[in-house]
Amino acid sequence: MTQQFERVALIGIGLIGSSIARAIKLHGLAGSVAISTRSAETLKRAEELKLGDVYTQSSAQAVQDADLVIVSVPVGASAAVAADIAPHLKPGAIVTDVGSTKASVVAQMAPHMPDTVHFIPGHPIAGTEYSGPDAGFADLFRGRWCILTPMPGADEGAKQTLRHFWETLGSMVEEMDPAHHDKVLAIVSHLPHIIAYNIVGTADDLETVTESEVIKYSASGFRDFTRLAASDPTMWRDICLHNKDAILEMLSRFSEDLASLQRAIRWGDGDKLFDMFTRTRAIRRSIIDAGQDVELPDFGRHVNDTKN
Repeated sequence: MTQQFERVALIGIGLIGSSIARAIKLHGLAGSVAISTRSAETLKRAEELKLGDVYTQSSAQAVQDADLVIVSVPVGASAAVAADIAPHLKPGAIVTDVGSTKASVVAQMAPHMPDTVHFIPGHPIAGTEYSGPDAGFADLFRGRWCILTPMPGADEGAKQTLRHFWETLGSMVEEMDPAHHDKVLAIVSHLPHIIAYNIVGTADDLETVTESEVIKYSASGFRDFTRLAASDPTMWRDICLHNKDAILEMLSRFSEDLASLQRAIRWGDGDKLFDMFTRTRAIRRSIIDAGQDVELPDFGRHVNDTKN
């Protein structure tokens, strides 16, 4: 274990923030960790879990003397947090975030950042459907990608320091343009979640299917949609609002492809259906080959059925 920072400030202590806190402690990466969140209840829980060393509802107080500041709040709150912390940032500090949209975060935070700090937006592509400080775990980032979207002319030393931090947490790190990041994430993350929310909502609206049947038979594909649809509503509201253009473009493409699939089913075009299902099945194989999932039945989950 090698200490990388004297002091790290975590602004927000939900799933991602609490996982970072646990990983910092596990690897001994900081002399001290300051935790800030506006919720007194959440802050108290973080202290009960011993996730840091300093606990405060003031983000301005948390960032004082911090060498690394990680903002882990819903993307819609980025501007307010940046404005709060800017006057109190230590010269030479690295300021980063974990938001799922990057162009919006840059637009919100960059104008507030003083020239004396290194602002390097980031996005660890890791998470679960759970939220809050109890949901975090130190290995959340292991084997997952973290994308950095540094500003033009960003300090190379600061970029390498942040890259090394995420690599120590187990992540693979890549740099990307913010707009390109947003388009990529719109298809691999944002659109699947939106579709999941919509499908679960459709099932909820069906008057011909009782709630008990939806729950009873959810061991089929519907169950896996509900996992995505159980994600934090505030976070996903903000993602939709702050990556609107890319999401709308992907929704438009999806709608066109869905219409084509609808026609194939309507006209009994078995060849087209088979070709599509074969092509998409290969994508699953590619994800497994890339190490982003495991080749186990039922998406790697095993239910220990002890019931008679």
